[in-house]
Amino acid sequence: MAQQRSGAEKKALSIKYWLYGVFVFLILAWISMPSIIFIAGGMIPTFVAWVCDRSKEKYTTFCVGALNLSGVFPYLLSLWTENHSVQAVMDIFGDVFSLSVIYGSAGLGWALFLSLPPVVAAFINVMAQTRLKTLANEQKTLLEDWGPQVPGDAEKLNHKAQ
Repeated sequence: MAQQRSGAEKKALSIKYWLYGVFVFLILAWISMPSIIFIAGGMIPTFVAWVCDRSKEKYTTFCVGALNLSGVFPYLLSLWTENHSVQAVMDIFGDVFSLSVIYGSAGLGWALFLSLPPVVAAFINVMAQTRLKTLANEQKTLLEDWGPQVPGDAEKLNHKAQ
């Protein structure tokens, strides 16, 4: 049988895992400070989307974050392969073209998130209307085949069954 943990034990475990996470982050920051600086500066739109998105699913964060990461990743690769230094990070952030790619891709994520739901809703509405027309035609065909008394008899049977 699984043992139930008390609230104090759960809190101690969460603090323990949080401390492990901070320790791992500090080790990674010490080893690769330029990468941490670049990712922190480049992924600011994702952080803003995370703060603004109050839904449980965080769809805005995923949409903006994925496209923002796609804008950050090429420069992160060049940082890793060419010159992994803080000066290289400042050179990337100092270039207007690289900033427009990084933040422009995040902007495309926002545009995608804001424009796609109405398009999907319109598509679902069209599909529902098409389905209604198909069902109405099938109902019309059934009425022609079986006669108009069939729906009335079915209602009587349903009423008696209750």
